[in-house]
Amino acid sequence: MNAILLFIEWITGFLLFSAKNLLRRKTGDVKNPGRVSVIIPARNEEHSLPHLLDSLKNQTLKPYEIIVVDDGSEDKTSEIAKKYGAMVVRNEKVEKGWTGKSWAVWRGFLKSSGDILVFLDADVRLKPEAIEELIYLRGKTNGVISVFPYHYTERLYEKFSILFNFLGALTFTSPFERVLKKGGMCGAVLICTRDDYVKIGGHSSVRAEIVEDMALGRMFEEEGIPVETYLGYRLVSFRMYPDGYMSLVEGFTKNTAKGALSISLPTLSLLIFWFSGLLSTGIVFFLNLLRGTLELNHYAIFYFLYTLQLLSLGRFIGNFGFILPVFHIFPSVFFLSIFLNSIYRYYIRGIVSWKDRAISIRGWGK
Repeated sequence: MNAILLFIEWITGFLLFSAKNLLRRKTGDVKNPGRVSVIIPARNEEHSLPHLLDSLKNQTLKPYEIIVVDDGSEDKTSEIAKKYGAMVVRNEKVEKGWTGKSWAVWRGFLKSSGDILVFLDADVRLKPEAIEELIYLRGKTNGVISVFPYHYTERLYEKFSILFNFLGALTFTSPFERVLKKGGMCGAVLICTRDDYVKIGGHSSVRAEIVEDMALGRMFEEEGIPVETYLGYRLVSFRMYPDGYMSLVEGFTKNTAKGALSISLPTLSLLIFWFSGLLSTGIVFFLNLLRGTLELNHYAIFYFLYTLQLLSLGRFIGNFGFILPVFHIFPSVFFLSIFLNSIYRYYIRGIVSWKDRAISIRGWGK
């Protein structure tokens, strides 16, 4: 692989990333937003939920109501929600034809009464200005706002999610997604009006989808309702998989293959192009290191440049530390193995799992 091709692959990362999508401090006043309903689907979230409910209590724009849908939890999720004064909806059984999250969110919506709907995953954490800023941005676009949260990590295995988050961020900031109106949307944080949600049929219209947020985004766009996705950066964060390594593997296996095929072909092609350069420089550099034959060639130079890129752009996406960006061959191989397993599980076996639930896929699997 020559140096010119490596340069084009490397520079693709900067071309896809847009600082305009970084969520920053409040840029305007919110006047008469109406009643705000916060809907939180939660399954065994006793450790994550208090962080979110604490942050909701401290919002500059107070929600009218907070609804926690206990999606068959076996821990103290309901008790914690009640302690914070939230309305609790028990969701013991998933209706046939629905995936668990979509069913839980729909049940929460049916109990809500707000003019503005704010859907939040239970592992999300909000700065005090977050909801006010998001509602302001929604008013500017008169559409739907979603947020790809800043990924807060604590343990080493969590930091191995760096490339999933990095590629996800590049997807949401890609100019092609905006121009082609693919409706790329992150379901962790979603803000829309009640009228717009009802217009597309809400989560009822994507009841069987595994990656329901991308499908929902497409439906908004098809109805002429614009979708804008921001990076959480300083206002919205989450800690995705605090329960252990296997929960991380399970979560990314469930979403990665289907999510990749839900984005536009130009964006997907450029992401593959960028990743192939990252992987090739990592393999060559690591093999030379093992052989003791390191030399300053174009592979070594671009290995270093990819490291700088991961460090410089990664700081807007999550706290992944210094070690894994430097030794990026390891998260690269990890990402590739999960992606291939996701393709196998989704399109060949036809079954993925999440939080002790086996989910049957419509399509090739039996």
